[in-house]
Amino acid sequence: MTKRRQTRHRAFDPDPDAPGRMCDMAGCTANAGYRAPKSRQTLREYYWFCLDHVREYNAKWDFYKGMTPIQIETHLQSDSSWQRPSWKLGSLGKPSKFEERLRDPLGLLSRARHARARSRPHDALERRAPKPIKQHLSALGLDWPLTMEELRAHYRNLARQHHPDANGSDPRAEARFKEINVAYTTIRAFLSAQ
Repeated sequence: MTKRRQTRHRAFDPDPDAPGRMCDMAGCTANAGYRAPKSRQTLREYYWFCLDHVREYNAKWDFYKGMTPIQIETHLQSDSSWQRPSWKLGSLGKPSKFEERLRDPLGLLSRARHARARSRPHDALERRAPKPIKQHLSALGLDWPLTMEELRAHYRNLARQHHPDANGSDPRAEARFKEINVAYTTIRAFLSAQ
Protein backbone atom coordinates (compact mmCIF):
# COMPACT_ATOMS: atom_id res chain seq x y z
CA MET A 1 0.00 0.00 0.00
CA THR A 2 1.43 3.35 -1.01
CA LYS A 3 1.18 6.42 1.13
CA ARG A 4 -0.68 9.31 -0.33
CA ARG A 5 1.43 12.42 -0.59
CA GLN A 6 -0.14 15.51 1.00
CA THR A 7 0.00 18.49 -1.36
CA ARG A 8 -1.87 21.03 0.78
CA HIS A 9 0.05 23.03 3.32
CA ARG A 10 -1.04 23.00 6.89
CA ALA A 11 -1.83 26.28 8.62
CA PHE A 12 1.55 26.80 10.28
CA ASP A 13 3.84 25.23 7.70
CA PRO A 14 6.62 27.54 6.47
CA ASP A 15 6.14 29.21 3.10
CA PRO A 16 7.52 26.93 0.34
CA ASP A 17 8.88 30.07 -1.40
CA ALA A 18 10.89 31.14 1.67
CA PRO A 19 14.33 32.49 0.68
CA GLY A 20 16.24 30.17 3.07
CA ARG A 21 17.73 32.91 5.21
CA MET A 22 17.73 34.02 8.83
CA CYS A 23 14.83 35.82 10.56
CA ASP A 24 14.71 39.61 9.98
CA MET A 25 14.07 40.29 13.68
CA ALA A 26 17.18 41.74 15.29
CA GLY A 27 19.09 39.12 17.32
CA CYS A 28 17.14 36.09 16.04
CA THR A 29 19.12 33.21 14.49
CA ALA A 30 16.16 30.97 13.49
CA ASN A 31 15.33 30.18 9.86
CA ALA A 32 12.84 32.56 8.26
CA GLY A 33 9.90 30.72 6.76
CA TYR A 34 7.08 33.27 7.10
CA ARG A 35 6.57 36.55 5.35
CA ALA A 36 4.83 39.72 6.51
CA PRO A 37 4.21 42.93 4.51
CA LYS A 38 6.49 45.86 5.27
CA SER A 39 3.80 48.56 5.15
CA ARG A 40 0.34 49.46 3.89
CA GLN A 41 1.81 51.20 0.82
CA THR A 42 4.17 48.34 -0.11
CA LEU A 43 2.14 45.18 0.38
CA ARG A 44 4.29 43.21 -2.07
CA GLU A 45 7.54 43.81 -0.14
CA TYR A 46 8.05 41.49 2.83
CA TYR A 47 9.95 40.92 6.01
CA TRP A 48 10.86 37.26 6.58
CA PHE A 49 10.43 35.98 10.14
CA CYS A 50 10.48 32.78 12.11
CA LEU A 51 7.09 31.53 13.41
CA ASP A 52 7.34 33.23 16.83
CA HIS A 53 8.35 36.60 15.41
CA VAL A 54 5.77 36.59 12.61
CA ARG A 55 3.07 35.99 15.25
CA GLU A 56 4.40 38.92 17.27
CA TYR A 57 4.61 41.17 14.20
CA ASN A 58 1.07 40.24 13.08
CA ALA A 59 -0.35 40.91 16.56
CA LYS A 60 0.98 44.49 16.38
CA TRP A 61 0.14 45.06 12.68
CA ASP A 62 -2.50 47.73 12.02
CA PHE A 63 -3.28 48.33 8.37
CA TYR A 64 -5.14 51.57 9.14
CA LYS A 65 -2.53 53.03 11.47
CA GLY A 66 -2.03 56.75 10.78
CA MET A 67 -5.27 57.14 8.77
CA THR A 68 -8.14 59.43 9.75
CA PRO A 69 -11.64 57.95 10.18
CA ILE A 70 -12.72 59.52 6.87
CA GLN A 71 -9.76 57.96 5.05
CA ILE A 72 -10.57 54.58 6.63
CA GLU A 73 -14.23 54.82 5.56
CA THR A 74 -13.25 55.84 2.01
CA HIS A 75 -10.83 52.93 1.79
CA LEU A 76 -13.45 50.47 3.01
CA GLN A 77 -16.00 51.75 0.48
CA SER A 78 -13.55 51.45 -2.41
CA ASP A 79 -12.64 47.93 -1.27
CA SER A 80 -16.30 46.89 -1.38
CA SER A 81 -16.21 47.32 -5.19
CA TRP A 82 -12.67 45.98 -5.60
CA GLN A 83 -11.37 49.53 -6.10
CA ARG A 84 -13.13 49.90 -9.43
CA PRO A 85 -15.71 52.53 -10.38
CA SER A 86 -19.32 51.50 -9.96
CA TRP A 87 -22.65 52.84 -11.23
CA LYS A 88 -26.25 52.58 -10.20
CA LEU A 89 -27.89 49.36 -11.28
CA GLY A 90 -29.16 49.56 -14.85
CA SER A 91 -27.29 52.66 -15.93
CA LEU A 92 -24.33 50.83 -17.50
CA GLY A 93 -21.94 53.64 -16.68
CA LYS A 94 -23.91 56.24 -18.56
CA PRO A 95 -25.21 59.25 -16.68
CA SER A 96 -28.98 59.05 -16.50
CA LYS A 97 -31.21 62.06 -17.18
CA PHE A 98 -33.67 63.11 -14.52
CA GLU A 99 -36.58 63.37 -16.95
CA GLU A 100 -36.05 59.85 -18.28
CA ARG A 101 -36.23 58.35 -14.79
CA LEU A 102 -39.59 59.94 -14.01
CA ARG A 103 -42.89 58.56 -15.10
CA ASP A 104 -44.72 61.20 -17.08
CA PRO A 105 -48.28 59.97 -17.74
CA LEU A 106 -49.58 63.46 -18.65
CA GLY A 107 -46.69 64.25 -20.98
CA LEU A 108 -45.82 67.44 -19.11
CA LEU A 109 -42.08 66.87 -19.21
CA SER A 110 -42.02 65.84 -22.85
CA ARG A 111 -43.84 69.04 -23.84
CA ALA A 112 -41.31 71.09 -21.92
CA ARG A 113 -38.45 69.19 -23.56
CA HIS A 114 -39.85 69.89 -27.04
CA ALA A 115 -40.36 73.57 -26.18
CA ARG A 116 -36.74 73.80 -25.00
CA ALA A 117 -35.60 72.04 -28.17
CA ARG A 118 -37.37 74.61 -30.32
CA SER A 119 -36.04 77.56 -28.33
CA ARG A 120 -32.44 76.37 -28.62
CA PRO A 121 -30.51 77.42 -31.69
CA HIS A 122 -30.24 74.32 -33.88
CA ASP A 123 -28.02 73.47 -36.71
CA ALA A 124 -29.43 74.90 -39.92
CA LEU A 125 -29.94 71.40 -41.35
CA GLU A 126 -32.02 70.31 -38.34
CA ARG A 127 -34.38 73.29 -38.67
CA ARG A 128 -34.90 72.82 -42.38
CA ALA A 129 -38.07 70.92 -43.19
CA PRO A 130 -37.68 67.82 -45.38
CA LYS A 131 -38.58 68.53 -49.02
CA PRO A 132 -41.47 66.01 -49.34
CA ILE A 133 -43.48 67.74 -46.62
CA LYS A 134 -42.28 71.34 -46.78
CA GLN A 135 -45.30 72.53 -48.81
CA HIS A 136 -47.72 70.61 -46.56
CA LEU A 137 -46.20 72.12 -43.41
CA SER A 138 -46.73 75.61 -44.79
CA ALA A 139 -50.33 74.70 -45.74
CA LEU A 140 -51.00 73.85 -42.10
CA GLY A 141 -48.92 76.75 -40.77
CA LEU A 142 -46.53 74.47 -38.86
CA ASP A 143 -42.79 74.69 -38.25
CA TRP A 144 -40.21 71.92 -38.34
CA PRO A 145 -39.22 69.91 -36.20
CA LEU A 146 -42.61 68.53 -35.32
CA THR A 147 -44.02 65.73 -33.18
CA MET A 148 -47.04 63.58 -33.94
CA GLU A 149 -48.93 65.00 -30.93
CA GLU A 150 -48.40 68.59 -32.11
CA LEU A 151 -49.55 67.65 -35.61
CA ARG A 152 -52.76 66.00 -34.33
CA ALA A 153 -53.64 68.90 -32.03
CA HIS A 154 -53.10 71.50 -34.76
CA TYR A 155 -55.06 69.43 -37.29
CA ARG A 156 -58.07 69.13 -34.95
CA ASN A 157 -58.18 72.91 -34.48
CA LEU A 158 -57.95 73.59 -38.23
CA ALA A 159 -60.51 70.88 -39.08
CA ARG A 160 -63.06 72.35 -36.64
CA GLN A 161 -62.45 75.84 -38.00
CA HIS A 162 -62.68 74.98 -41.73
CA HIS A 163 -65.19 72.13 -41.75
CA PRO A 164 -67.91 72.74 -44.40
CA ASP A 165 -70.71 72.08 -41.87
CA ALA A 166 -69.33 74.82 -39.61
CA ASN A 167 -69.10 77.29 -42.53
CA GLY A 168 -72.52 76.87 -44.13
CA SER A 169 -71.27 74.81 -47.13
CA ASP A 170 -68.94 77.59 -48.27
CA PRO A 171 -66.94 76.29 -51.32
CA ARG A 172 -63.78 78.08 -50.16
CA ALA A 173 -64.02 76.41 -46.72
CA GLU A 174 -64.56 73.05 -48.41
CA ALA A 175 -61.46 73.52 -50.61
CA ARG A 176 -59.41 74.60 -47.59
CA PHE A 177 -60.69 71.59 -45.59
CA LYS A 178 -59.57 69.22 -48.38
CA GLU A 179 -56.15 70.90 -48.50
CA ILE A 180 -55.82 70.49 -44.69
CA ASN A 181 -56.72 66.78 -44.90
CA VAL A 182 -54.19 66.08 -47.69
CA ALA A 183 -51.44 67.94 -45.82
CA TYR A 184 -52.25 66.18 -42.54
CA THR A 185 -52.26 62.71 -44.17
CA THR A 186 -48.93 63.33 -45.93
CA ILE A 187 -47.15 64.67 -42.85
CA ARG A 188 -48.57 61.90 -40.65
CA ALA A 189 -47.30 59.24 -43.07
CA PHE A 190 -43.87 60.91 -43.15
CA LEU A 191 -43.62 61.05 -39.33
CA SER A 192 -44.82 57.44 -38.97
CA ALA A 193 -42.13 56.22 -41.40
CA GLN A 194 -39.33 57.75 -39.30
